[in-house]
Amino acid sequence: MGDEKRNIVEPSILAGFMELLPEDQMLFNDMLDTIKKTYESFGFIPLDTPVIEKSEVLLAKSGGDTAKQVYRFNKGDNDLSLRFDLTVPLARYVAQHYGELTFPFRRYHIAKVYRGEKPQKGRFREFYQCDIDIIGNGSLNIINDAEIVSVIYSTFKALGFGDFTIMINNRKLLNGFFRSYNVTDALEVLRIVDKIDKAGADYVKEELAKMGLGADAIDAIMNLVGMSGSPLDIVAKLKEFDVADEDFKAGIDELEAVCSSIKALGVPDENFKLNLKIARGLDYYTGTVYETFLNDYPELGSVCSGGRYDELASNYTKQSLPGVGISIGFSRLFYQLKAAGIISNNGKATPSKIMLVPMDGTLDFTLAAASKLRAEGINTEVYLNSGKMGKKFTYANKLGIPYVGVIGDEEMAQNSVMLKDMVTGEQNLVAVDDISSEIK
Repeated sequence: MGDEKRNIVEPSILAGFMELLPEDQMLFNDMLDTIKKTYESFGFIPLDTPVIEKSEVLLAKSGGDTAKQVYRFNKGDNDLSLRFDLTVPLARYVAQHYGELTFPFRRYHIAKVYRGEKPQKGRFREFYQCDIDIIGNGSLNIINDAEIVSVIYSTFKALGFGDFTIMINNRKLLNGFFRSYNVTDALEVLRIVDKIDKAGADYVKEELAKMGLGADAIDAIMNLVGMSGSPLDIVAKLKEFDVADEDFKAGIDELEAVCSSIKALGVPDENFKLNLKIARGLDYYTGTVYETFLNDYPELGSVCSGGRYDELASNYTKQSLPGVGISIGFSRLFYQLKAAGIISNNGKATPSKIMLVPMDGTLDFTLAAASKLRAEGINTEVYLNSGKMGKKFTYANKLGIPYVGVIGDEEMAQNSVMLKDMVTGEQNLVAVDDISSEIK
């Protein structure tokens, strides 16, 4: 029996799922914590919802490609689906708990979502999203749209990215503009216009003409997307457009209010600008829209996006619940930043700030010292295995533990440790009571 061959299963995970080594997981968690702290600094409330929802609820509005990507299955008589974003669960949650919530309801949600996409570099089937939304009851002041820009700015500054631009636009403005020039396929127009930097203005005009647009419409489109200057300069130029559409005018007013408040919120001019080419999802967003780009890495695309919507939960309630929010696709962003060499874990593979090493006869003293340090807020590990001292220091080095405290009979007698700085190699006898101030 003892000689029987065991059936060894090759360890592996499904394609499209992220799994990190400890040093990268530490960096991943640190960045998530930074995002969480920034969201909370603006008063956003944490929320979590079940990963599994009733299919009839989750898919009340979804169709097309989204429905095809949903992980859907049956368990007994229940038709179930894994959440594919955090917005639909929010809509269900707000409608379900409407009478128990305080509005405006400011929530953040950092969690995994699931989409059955074709896996490829930077595209995952399971990934983290970091969302914030402000939901109003019947109405929601436009100034909230400006605050979202301030949250984006503060988040990316806290993450250490100084050179980034938050692009904003307004869907009412776009819808009114295109309607006034009888443009029926606005998405295609914007797709063509987006190529202007690479292909040139003449190419864009030719492509627009192929769509059947007249010279007046093409000239107006080129004028619109070619505007430059500060956000308020562009707003002034928009007011000079000969467009009578009420949505167009309302969009200009909203942009003006948002841009003025962004300045009041202290967001530097170099970190936000109007970009009249961005639209986000044409069927979903109804007002302000956002895209955020790292200036030195445009190939990453938008790293944070979102916008204003009129009716969050129209599929679940008759209550009018307008909102505004943004989302960071964090798993994809983390992968891209790592691949581009923009972020580094610096060799840190453990939260331990110090490792204590007991010699013979000092274990109880060492454990007591470790408990004292933890009570003082110092992440402390005790090396409890036998072996040569070199092996123990190698262990600390591999995990990036910055300090090692060795405790022998002499150190115990003096209520001290021999503290070694693993970066400089310097070591000194330090009293247990003084360790926390020494290494903080």
